[in-house]
Amino acid sequence: MYDLITLGEIMLRLSPPGYERMSRGEVFDKRAGGSELNVAAGVAHLGLRTGIISKLPDNSIGAFIKNRIRFDGVSDDYLIYDSSDDARLGIYYYEYGAAPRKPSIVYDRQNSSFTKLSMNDIPDEVYEKTRMFHTSGITLALSKDIRAVAVEMIKKFKEHGALISFDVNYRANLWSEEEAKETICSILPYVDVLFISEETSRRMMAKTGELEDIMKSYTEDYPIKYVCTTQRTVKSPKCHDFTSTIYSKDADEFYTEKPYENIDVIDRIGSGDAYVSGVLFGLLAYEDPYKALQYGNATSSVKNTIPGDLPASDFAEINNIIKNHNATGNVSELNR
Repeated sequence: MYDLITLGEIMLRLSPPGYERMSRGEVFDKRAGGSELNVAAGVAHLGLRTGIISKLPDNSIGAFIKNRIRFDGVSDDYLIYDSSDDARLGIYYYEYGAAPRKPSIVYDRQNSSFTKLSMNDIPDEVYEKTRMFHTSGITLALSKDIRAVAVEMIKKFKEHGALISFDVNYRANLWSEEEAKETICSILPYVDVLFISEETSRRMMAKTGELEDIMKSYTEDYPIKYVCTTQRTVKSPKCHDFTSTIYSKDADEFYTEKPYENIDVIDRIGSGDAYVSGVLFGLLAYEDPYKALQYGNATSSVKNTIPGDLPASDFAEINNIIKNHNATGNVSELNR
């Protein structure tokens, strides 16, 4: 059994070193990335068993991704390989920002091998193999065919007793608000854990009122158990504050904590996924929404300090970060 299985595209990330411009630099740093892989890796680093369903080109670039997945403790049992002549891995180029210049991204992900994933590729046994299934709005937005596959998988995992986690993670450059809203509303009856930003709730979902009322409304309209919303204050590209709020329907209670302040941001990409991984770990390991909040806030905050998409913090490190965050008085700067 797995504690968590995710579905999503895995991409190659290419970044000019330091703060060089994409339009000027001649060298790129190569890394693996993708929202659902980031989540699976984060939960695996904290000590639970995870896997990912995805489709990769059957070539040396696909092998690089497979090796990266294994290195981060995520099972490759449900990776599918594309040996067709037009097999390819999606790419995105990321340029670091420095105030007043913001980070920027260029995507090259059309017609990747993942977009050819079909239900026939996926063994029926997988639906009975996990306690929880997770995917995101990014996956739903990639194409109508992938959307159909993802929605069908959500229903099948739910039928077999898995909890369903969904991160709306809306991206305006992938699909319209109208199309996104229609699709997402169609799957919310199957979702147990919902991650959605306040901006998305107000804009795409047309919610009004106080944030707590908005979060609670999802559990009134749908059989959702937990709603999670992050709050990030961007002081500059290199300095953020971060906290979040979780609403538990069963307890009818909101959970939050003081922000992590003045986070030294090395690489913001993947910090939202790290938050999801921490929350899911807390729910899976402890069934405790406040512990989920603590792990989510800590894993997200520390991910900002790590280059690349993928998290790299284990259970001991995250526990120490939580302990220091809640400490009163002086905290030792030594860890040796």
